[in-house]
Amino acid sequence: MVENFFAALPCREGHFLLESGYHSDLWFDLDALFVDTERIAPLIRALANQLRPYEPTAICGPLLGGAFLALAIARELKLKFYFTRQQQNGKQGTLYQAVYSLPSGLDLSGERVAVVDDVISAGSSVRATCESLKKSDAQIVAIGSLMLLGEATENYFSQLGIPIAAVSRREFNLWHPEDCPACRANVPLTNPAKE
Repeated sequence: MVENFFAALPCREGHFLLESGYHSDLWFDLDALFVDTERIAPLIRALANQLRPYEPTAICGPLLGGAFLALAIARELKLKFYFTRQQQNGKQGTLYQAVYSLPSGLDLSGERVAVVDDVISAGSSVRATCESLKKSDAQIVAIGSLMLLGEATENYFSQLGIPIAAVSRREFNLWHPEDCPACRANVPLTNPAKE
């Protein structure tokens, strides 16, 4: 059932610029991922069960998809729910420049937080969410995703001693812009908002 679900996710091939600054040849259209709540419920339970042993006291995810997932898992585990939202950042042209912040006025000191996102490839929004949580004196106990693409995120967080939980894993092409074969072939970037 899990693999059937992810195989049915709409995706497109092309030359895409990801939020992290990396390039890829695959784009997942995730806007409808949480529309059919009954269909996705088993996946939410599966990820919640993988996160439970890390004993989080809260679940946090970046808006949009990560926050929807965080809320669903927080309900499943009867924990607190937090989210981050993307902020404008003037830096351009380098990797991992995304900035995500918690809403003001929240006190997360002492919270054991599992950070989740619907699908993670390079992990830009998850990494930025973790930075925001650290500034709030929260402890990140695990990273979770319905689908983990490639190895970049797992490699990064394993160096920090933070475990990754994922319902599904898939190989994924991720290139630094200087090493991107589509750039070398002068293929223009594909706009992910257009069909």
